[in-house]
This record gives sequence, structure tokens and C-alpha cells, in this order.
Amino acid sequence: MNTTTSAASSAQNPSKFSYKDFTWCLSLFGTAVGAGVLFLPIKAGAGGFWPLVILALIAAPMTWFAHKSLARFVLSAKNPDADITDTVEEHFGKTGANIITFAYFFAIYPIVLIYGVGITNTVDSFLVNQMGMESIPRWLLSGALIAAMTAGVVFGKELMLKATSALVYPLVAILLALSFYLIPDWNSSMMSVAPDWSAMPSVVWLAIPIIVFSFNHSPVISQFSKEQRRVYGDDAVKKTDAITGGAAMMLMGFVMFFVFSVVLSLSPEQLAMAKEQNISVLSYLANVHESPLISYMGPLVAFAAITSSYFGHFLGAHEGLVGLVKSRSGASVGKIEKASLIFIVVTTWIVAIVNPSILGMIETMGAPMIAAILFLMPVFAMQKVPAMAKYKTSAPVQVFTALCGIAAITSVIYGAL
Repeated sequence: MNTTTSAASSAQNPSKFSYKDFTWCLSLFGTAVGAGVLFLPIKAGAGGFWPLVILALIAAPMTWFAHKSLARFVLSAKNPDADITDTVEEHFGKTGANIITFAYFFAIYPIVLIYGVGITNTVDSFLVNQMGMESIPRWLLSGALIAAMTAGVVFGKELMLKATSALVYPLVAILLALSFYLIPDWNSSMMSVAPDWSAMPSVVWLAIPIIVFSFNHSPVISQFSKEQRRVYGDDAVKKTDAITGGAAMMLMGFVMFFVFSVVLSLSPEQLAMAKEQNISVLSYLANVHESPLISYMGPLVAFAAITSSYFGHFLGAHEGLVGLVKSRSGASVGKIEKASLIFIVVTTWIVAIVNPSILGMIETMGAPMIAAILFLMPVFAMQKVPAMAKYKTSAPVQVFTALCGIAAITSVIYGAL
């Protein structure tokens, strides 16, 4: 560790939780809160009230243990400026780095496809149910929406990133307000369903992928860990543990309150209908709720959440695909970037026209790769990489983290059978 880092470390107290630490918690929290949260109540509430309680109880520890392990993985690199890709290459070589890059692309790219379907269904539902219009042909509506969002990314990247960052906290405030607003509509229909205790483990098991997807903030962990290492040096692990823990608690408190409020205000049949219609829970609430506020605010919030999430994930998917092709092709970077852009836009448009189940795509395409990188890779490194020795979490934490990752992947395989 160089003298600058040592000096910075001595000037800061890693045991004290500062306002800057709180802003980092908000940043991690904001990264996780996106369009996935809008579909979480539909899946998490499908199994009934008591499985939802169990999911709420395990959501915080599984989120914290996984993200703090990934942060420790980044901190284990020799180079203080190393990001997650550099750390993977240092520990597992170029082959390992290629595998992780490949997996990371396929963790992000399906999310772009999901948002292509989501934005089309949200706008179509709004036009038909709130505006009283006829449905626009799906190929035309989806093409126009995807082209407009992609144009925003390509021609106004900096503006879009600023807009996305600015949208996060108003979205959070509106969702929190909506959670309280729905309290008078809470009913006992969800709790009146007699729980099948023998089926409870499988219900929880099959819902874990959507929890992994909705609580995931791994994209920002690399930069977050580097910054803590720059400021705190060897004591950075204490700080990353504390901040990721704070973010996990905030996510559990806010997101699960939103989920419970929505689920308790609807019946099991209504949740099933929302899943069948392939729309977010806010769009469904707008269609069945008498309040004009929810009728118009719900779809607008869903539109903003999906759009803001699309921007960040499109950039990540595009950069990942360019990196994959560039390492295996002699073409110029400019041509690769254009071809990658066209590939992502065209495939997103095709999937939006086909309109597959959004929850099905989350479970089968998005969550397994996220689980492999976020839950399994750090635990594997703790066992196999000497540099990770001092960053090991306790054995029970490692076992719990690995089991959650395995559960997320195996539940997808089971669901496909």
C-alpha cells in the first residue's frame, strides 16, 4: 500500500459511519431499485402470505452476504485501482476473465430484452386502459419505443445518465408514498388462503431468482470498493461490510414494504391476472384502482423506472458485447460498436414483438448469471485464491451465500423441466 493510501487511511476512521457512507448506501440502494421491483410483488406474492414472510426474512442477509463478499473479492487485488475484471484476470487468468466477461454480458443483456417487452406492455396498457385508444400494432409500438430509448442513449449519453441518476430518488419517494397510500386497501384475502406447509420450501425456492434480480446492485460494487480502498487502505473491508449491510437493510425495509403493501391490497386472483397480462404491478393497479392518481401516476412511474433502467443496462450490454467481439475479431472498433448496437436493438425489438413472459425471462435468463457472479464466484475464490485468505467471511456466511446462489440457479433448471 502506498504512502498516499496509508495517509488517507490514518486520516479516516473506518469504524465511524459518516454522512458520506450514508450517501454510498443510497447509491447502492438506488442501483438496485429499478424496474425489477415493479414485478417483484407479482412473483413473490404468488405463493401466498407466509412464503412472502420467509422471503422477506432471508432477503436482507442473502443480499448483504453476497455483495459484501463481492466487495471483498475486488479488495483482494494487488493493484489498488483494479476493477472486478482486473481482479478476475489476476486470480483466474485470461481464460477465467473471458468466462466472467461472457457471463456478465449474459447477466445484463437479457435485462435489456426484458425492458423492451416491459416498456411496450406498459405503454400499450396505458393507451388502452387510461387513454381509451385502440392498441397500436405491436411491431410499430415496440419499434418506436426501443428506437427512441436507444437514440437517447446513443446521442445523449451524458444527459441520459444524469437524467437516470436524477430519476432514482423521485421514483423511490413515489413508490414509498404509494406503499402508504395502499394501506387502506389492505385486505385479508391473501392470508385467508390456507398455507400448504409441505410445499412452502419449494415455493420459496422458486421465488429466490426474482429476489436476486430485484435486490442486485453488483454493477456498482467494483467502483464502490475501489473508492473505499483509496480512502481507507487496508481498513476498507470494514467500511464495505458496513455500507453494503446498510444498503441491504434499506432495500429490505423499503422494497419489502412496497411488496407487502401491494400484495395485501390485491387478491391472489388479481396477482395471477397481472402475471397473465405480462404487465408491471403498477400498470395493473392503474387498471383496477378507482383512484385517478394511481390510474395515471402508476403507468408513468412504471414508464420512468423501465426507461431509466434500460439506459444503464443498454450501455453495459453494449460495452460487454463490444469487449467480447473485439477480443475475437480483427474488425475495427467502430464497426464492432455499430454491429453490436444493431444486434442489441434488433433482438430487443424481436423479443418485444413476441412478448414472452417477463417473469419467465427474469427467472431463466437474468437471475442465474447474476447468481453465479455475485453469490458463487467470491465464495469459490475464498476457497481457492491465496490472496482471498484474509478476506474470507465466516464459514456459515459462505455456506449460506453459496446455497442461495445454487438455489437461484437450480430453481431455474427445475422450473424449465
